[in-house]
Amino acid sequence: MELAGILPQFGNFAFTIAAFVVALSVIVAIHEYGHYIVGRWSGIHAEVFSLGFGPVVWSRHDKHGTKWQLAALPFGGYVKFLGDSSAASGKDGEMISSLSDAELRRTMHGAPLWARFATVLAGPVFNFILSIIVFAGLALATGVASYPPVIETVHQLPSDEYGVRAGDRLIAINGMDITNVDDFSKVAEALPDTRTLDYTVERDGGQTTVVGPPLSPPRVGHVTPGWAAEAAGLLEGDVILSVGGQEVFEFGQMIPIINGTKGAATNYSIWRNGEIIGITIAAQKRDLPKADNSFDTRYIIGISGGMFYTPAVESIGLGKAVVAGGERTWGIITQSLSGLYHMITGSISSCNMSGPIGIAKVSGQMASQGVESFIFFIALLSAAVGLLNLFPIPVLDGGHLVFFAYEAITGKPPSDKALRIMMTTGLALILSLMVFAVSNDLFCP
Repeated sequence: MELAGILPQFGNFAFTIAAFVVALSVIVAIHEYGHYIVGRWSGIHAEVFSLGFGPVVWSRHDKHGTKWQLAALPFGGYVKFLGDSSAASGKDGEMISSLSDAELRRTMHGAPLWARFATVLAGPVFNFILSIIVFAGLALATGVASYPPVIETVHQLPSDEYGVRAGDRLIAINGMDITNVDDFSKVAEALPDTRTLDYTVERDGGQTTVVGPPLSPPRVGHVTPGWAAEAAGLLEGDVILSVGGQEVFEFGQMIPIINGTKGAATNYSIWRNGEIIGITIAAQKRDLPKADNSFDTRYIIGISGGMFYTPAVESIGLGKAVVAGGERTWGIITQSLSGLYHMITGSISSCNMSGPIGIAKVSGQMASQGVESFIFFIALLSAAVGLLNLFPIPVLDGGHLVFFAYEAITGKPPSDKALRIMMTTGLALILSLMVFAVSNDLFCP
């Protein structure tokens, strides 16, 4: 292969790795800082705060005596507290036995139970806080749609005979009134699958009823990178006229048709800027989450639709933005737990579990879509990492919290021998899950 053919591939690979390292570094830094700062507030001394593993490339000591460092392998990080034998928080028994009572209080192993519990819990909590802040910030920056909705722009469609236009405020659709977001959702669900709808709009100080397209026409609003639609050349703004010879005029009509293809290569008729072209796409099988946190197994091509117009937005206050950020973070947590449950029970494919290769790939894809998409992905991944660390597996934060709960109930911690066995078992389990996830990245369709 010539160098000219290799360079673009290398560039894409380097971009993907860089995006993955940036996303992971932000999440790890926030997670470990949570451990560090709450530990410091609780009187536990941190000897080392490391971003990355392996040979140290930069370091400095702060006024508290903590060594802050960057290591050569930027795929994780750790905080080593006084009394720890390693980055995995193992107990340095020889060192601890030589400490005075005052010095012992400054170690993770000699601190009160509440201080240890708070310090360990802080890592995942800080990941959740990062997600809430980012989602709230995005809500503040982008605003939310106003209701009744105002049309900011009307998307280009094959027919130009519709009467709706930019600046119209939608008062009703097919005689069904719209006053708030709940009304809009109910109206959208009740609309018939017809080629046109009657829109009552407020325009120039008065009201009029005009004919418009389906609320959600088969227009491509977004193409997901790495999926079949992108590979086939489908573009944002394309309008799908037919799938496998079946005419469609509403986005929802495509779902059963595409699902019925069972992944076979299918012809699509596309309207693009006044021209009609043909594209062949083979849908991919995926388990998709539903609103009730159950899953629906479908064949999809990797596109999303939208309404025939772009709605005008209005700014929201900080309080509402934080609530929206919290709701979105909670949604990620509940959806992740639901997905795990359905994989364990066999309701959905275990291929839904991604490993580092899959996450790195998505990092690059999201970064290629722009800063906002990449920041959104960091927030989503941060919530997932926070949840993962709460699983009751030794070596993870959740495992340590279980040990602390045992100590609170029995009045004494597990023995050092028991801890070593459980930590070894936990490490073996994590490594097994990692191998399983990487195999998914390599072999799942």
